[in-house]
Amino acid sequence: MNPRMTRDQLLRRGAAGLTVLSLPTLLAACGGGGGGEASGELKDVLNFANWPLYIDIDEETKERPTLNKFTEETGIKVNYFEEINDNATYFAKIQGPLSQGRGIDRDIIVLTDTERPLNVILENGWAEKLDKSLIPNIENLIPAQQSPPFDPDREYTLPWQSGMTGIAWNPKLTEPVRSISQLLDDPNLKGKVTMLSGFADSVGLVMLDNGDDPSAFTDESFQRAVDRVQAAVDSGQIRRFTGNDYAEPLSRGTIAAAVAWSGDIVQLKLDNPDLEFAIPEAGGMIWTDNMMIPLGGSVPTASTFMNFVYDPVNMAAIAAYVNYIPPVAGVKEVILETDPELASNQLIFPDEETLGRLHQIDAAAIGNEEYLAQWQSVIGA
Repeated sequence: MNPRMTRDQLLRRGAAGLTVLSLPTLLAACGGGGGGEASGELKDVLNFANWPLYIDIDEETKERPTLNKFTEETGIKVNYFEEINDNATYFAKIQGPLSQGRGIDRDIIVLTDTERPLNVILENGWAEKLDKSLIPNIENLIPAQQSPPFDPDREYTLPWQSGMTGIAWNPKLTEPVRSISQLLDDPNLKGKVTMLSGFADSVGLVMLDNGDDPSAFTDESFQRAVDRVQAAVDSGQIRRFTGNDYAEPLSRGTIAAAVAWSGDIVQLKLDNPDLEFAIPEAGGMIWTDNMMIPLGGSVPTASTFMNFVYDPVNMAAIAAYVNYIPPVAGVKEVILETDPELASNQLIFPDEETLGRLHQIDAAAIGNEEYLAQWQSVIGA
């Protein structure tokens, strides 16, 4: 196990920064290449864009052990960019060059399956096809992840990690917050609440709290959800909408509760054990982040890295640190040998009962331009 971040280090980084049988895919990895057509040559540098808090770090040496191991075994240096705070903002930065047929100087990017940008990139042909001949470890991909609707044959994407969306709170500032109704309506939380800006995360949870099914939107159920969120905005209940950047104010006590991602809270608890996370009483959402090679990225270099992290031993090192749900078979068994307590954590290795409380977002809804425009209006984007 690698040394973890101190509280202040984690907060600085945060500031910078299945149905049961069918996990959705969310984030895509972005890597090196310098524009133009995809190179057929293996490069000596991989440019990898990812989210904060999403790969293992040795805080004593400030090194990233998994990336260093990859370099030692392959000779490929990794330039690692923690530059994705949310899907929409990052996509806004890369959409221009991609739409003009230019690369973005990344070989891997990580985007979420429950947000529109991943689908837009695939639909427009802005992603390079994986070289599966260089990814024999793809056989370790768990069955639930092998054929998502947006990439049925996994020609363009591979999962990085999956996670749950629920509610986190700081017990020093509030009683347990176990429902969206409490989050949005409790006067004691007024001005002390944040929600995720992600459509699938926040709208999905509110729909569940309303008794509606987020996997089968209707105009009426969507309107009920956004009306509730708008009311909480208008009343001042919701302080703001966030991406990963809710971590710092939650830990410091600037806010009392937040719609949050499971792995973030597992990590934050290492330095602030008071924090709590729960799947809401009405149910939670589940998502997957996927690696993807954007236009102009080096296919051989990116594919070589994907193969490396799909070795269960290497993925176990990542999962043990980031504390999200790994997509690679055999990871739990590797971790069980060194950290049985971690291997029993339901937020990392959820059992059937936990998975049964999680829900997917309606794939058609995340492509509905009217829904998305209305949601952007609610969050003030």
